[in-house]
Amino acid sequence: MPLMRKETATVIIVTGGAGFIGSAIIWKLNQLGESDILVVDELGSDAKWKNLAGLRFHDYQEKEDFLDDVLDGSWDGKADTIFHMGACSDTTEQDASYLVWNNFEYTKHLAQFSLRTGARFIYASSAATYGDGAQGYADGEADIESLRPLNAYAFSKQMFDIWARRQDILGRIAGLKYFNVYGPNEWHKGDMRSMVCKGFEQIQATGKVRLFKSDRPEYSDGGQMRDFIYVKDAVDMTLFFHERRDVHGLFNVGTGEAQTWNTLIGAIFEAMGRAPNVEYIDMPQALRGKYQYHTEARMEKLRRAGYTRSVTPVREAVRDYVRNYLLPGRRLGEV
Repeated sequence: MPLMRKETATVIIVTGGAGFIGSAIIWKLNQLGESDILVVDELGSDAKWKNLAGLRFHDYQEKEDFLDDVLDGSWDGKADTIFHMGACSDTTEQDASYLVWNNFEYTKHLAQFSLRTGARFIYASSAATYGDGAQGYADGEADIESLRPLNAYAFSKQMFDIWARRQDILGRIAGLKYFNVYGPNEWHKGDMRSMVCKGFEQIQATGKVRLFKSDRPEYSDGGQMRDFIYVKDAVDMTLFFHERRDVHGLFNVGTGEAQTWNTLIGAIFEAMGRAPNVEYIDMPQALRGKYQYHTEARMEKLRRAGYTRSVTPVREAVRDYVRNYLLPGRRLGEV
């Protein structure tokens, strides 16, 4: 489609802008008075276009058209900040070549463009790069090559983190390792939706939620733990790097406090005004050995960089999501 961008001003570019975190970033930028935004995505045939309906932005490009323009220099001098959220985020995707192109090669092109033109580059890495957590969850760059991702998606994200370190550019860009993000605008993600969204739908349909049994004795059924972060908090942390252009490197985006699945599900039932009703089912064979039993972001690095905002407690965040978005069927930006 033809570009309508302004020739006299720089714009903020959000790749994956119709997606979950990308559209939430645009929503927050709109709240801050920003609308000179280029949305880049691949809308396809799913319903994520609806995430854009209530948002303000200057232009839209499909991701292949945008990359062509980047490579031929059409965007030189016109980009202020690139929030690169666009990727295949399906942790069950088996086509490693597809993942490498989308999550590694494409990211390399945009990083090189930003460094060449002086645009701020903020990209989505993933907490999935930590694998089973045996190496911990500290977000330093020195030990990233020792991490062992458990699936091809995580490996594709890890590839770029390592490439950026080897190219000695992590001191000029910002990579964000998002933990378990949940919140409005995730309906289109199918099986990759958060358990808050899926659990809400299960409760509405059957009155109960199904959780995996534990196959490790140190964890009770439903006692597996994750660092769940509300998308509004994740976006606030992301925009910190837009405001503080002097902060570079790899950073965790999480709460710093792991919660059990039982705690999370209990918050959904509470927000819906119902008593908890959980059925525990066997862990699928395909997930055994690839399932993260405990994730907890180390947040000291972000705090040392100057981020001071507190995170929303899980019960409060789930209540906001359920009552203000899931129950009325609203997306961010809709009245």
